[in-house]
Amino acid sequence: MTLEEAKKLLKENDVKFILAQFVDIHGVAKTKSVPVHCLEDIVNSGAGFAGFAVWGLGLEPHQSDYIAKADLSTLSLVPWQPGYARVACTGHVNGEPYAFDSRHIMLKQIERLSAKGWTLNTGIEPEFNLLKKDETGQMIPFDESDTLEKPCYDYKGMSRSRQFLDKFVDSLQQVGFDVYQIDHEDANGQFEINYTYTDAKTSADRITFVKMAGSEIANDMGMTCSFMPKPSSTRTGNGFHYHLSMTDENGTNLFADNSDKNHLGLSEMAYHFMGGLIHHAKALCAFSAPTVNSYKRLVVGRSLSGATWAPAFISYGDNNRTAMVRIPKGRLEFRLPDSSSNSYLVTAAIIAAGLDGIEKKLDPGTPKNINHYALSLEELADLGIETLPQSLGEAVTALENSTVFHEQFGEEFVKEFIDIKRMEWIEYQRHVSDWEINRYVEFF
Repeated sequence: MTLEEAKKLLKENDVKFILAQFVDIHGVAKTKSVPVHCLEDIVNSGAGFAGFAVWGLGLEPHQSDYIAKADLSTLSLVPWQPGYARVACTGHVNGEPYAFDSRHIMLKQIERLSAKGWTLNTGIEPEFNLLKKDETGQMIPFDESDTLEKPCYDYKGMSRSRQFLDKFVDSLQQVGFDVYQIDHEDANGQFEINYTYTDAKTSADRITFVKMAGSEIANDMGMTCSFMPKPSSTRTGNGFHYHLSMTDENGTNLFADNSDKNHLGLSEMAYHFMGGLIHHAKALCAFSAPTVNSYKRLVVGRSLSGATWAPAFISYGDNNRTAMVRIPKGRLEFRLPDSSSNSYLVTAAIIAAGLDGIEKKLDPGTPKNINHYALSLEELADLGIETLPQSLGEAVTALENSTVFHEQFGEEFVKEFIDIKRMEWIEYQRHVSDWEINRYVEFF
C-alpha cells in the first residue's frame, strides 16, 4: 500500500486515529494512538516508546527510545472500534532495526527464505475460551449451559455464543480474513476459527490482530476471550496449530510430491524441514509453549472427554493428532504451539529449525501412525519416540543448550528471553497454591 492509498483508505472510512502497534517479548500487543494526520510521521520517523517499560526489549532508562516504524502493508481498519485503524510496526533503535524486536527477528528469517526464492506459507488455527467470573470470582464458561462432557462441535454450545462469534468473524472478514469455518471445540466454552492460509509474515501479523479483536469484542459484551493455554485442568487446552507449506517464485508447493514412498505426499525438502522441527523440538518448546501454564496442556494423558488435541511426543504421522507433526498430505501441521505464544517468534523458530533441517539433510525418521497415548513411555522409547519437555524450566534449559537459535536470533536476545522465562518458572515454583494449602496445612 502506498502512502497515497493509505491516506485514501483512512479518509474514506473517517478514521481519526491510527494504532501504531508492536508486540513485547510475550507477543502482547502494545500501541500508541496516533492522530490520522501524523501518518507520515509513523511511516518515516516512527512512534517513540520508552523501551525499558516494555517486557523483553533489553533497554534501560538511560538508553535510546524504541522507535516503532509502520509497515503500511498491514494497515487496516479496526471494525470493532469505529474511527480507528491499526498498523503493525517493526522496532528500531538508533536508526537501525532492533535486534530484540520480535517482528524484526521473524523478518530476518523470512529474508533467508527469500534469498533462496522460497516463501513459507502458514495457516494458523486460533483456539480460545469465552469466560466470565462467577459469584466467587472463579472463571467459568460464559454460557453456563455449556456443560456437556463431550462438547466438541456441539450446536447448542456454539449457537448460544453466536453474538460474540458473529461480531468477531464479521470484524475479521471486513479486513480481508477469508474465514471459512467456526466450531465449538472440546472444552466447555472453547472455540476455534479457521481462515485461509497466507505468507508467514501476513499470518503472524494477523494473529496479533485476532487476539486484539477477540479480547476487546468480548470485553464489550461483558465476557473474557481467553487465549490462556490451559484454563481448565480437566479439559483440552488452546492450541495454535501451524499448517506449513513452502512455495517457489512460481507458486509451486515445494513440500508436495505424489511419489512419496510413505504415501504422505511429501517432498524430500519437506522431510528435511520436518527433520529440523523434530531435531530441535525441545528447544522449539520454549517459543511455542512459553508459559508455566503451557505445560498443563502438553501432558502425557487424556482429558475428561476422552480426547486430546495436544502433542506430548516428538514424532510425526499421517492423520495422527497424537504426534507433534500431522501430515494433511502435501503439507505439515505443526501442533506444538499454543495460544500464549508470540507468533513472530514461533514463525522465526519454525524457519530457523526447518532451514537447519534442509541444510543438514536431517532425517525425521519413519512416520508413526499409532495412538501414542495407548502406549507406555517404555514402549514409546523402544520406538525411538521422545517426550516433549514437561515444564517451562525443562524447555528453557533445552533452548539454553541450542546453538541454532543462539546463532539465528542473537545471543543477547536469547539470553533476555531465557532470563525472563527462567524467572517466571522460579516464581511459579515458589508460589504456594490452594492445592498445597488444602492438602498439607492440617495434614501433619
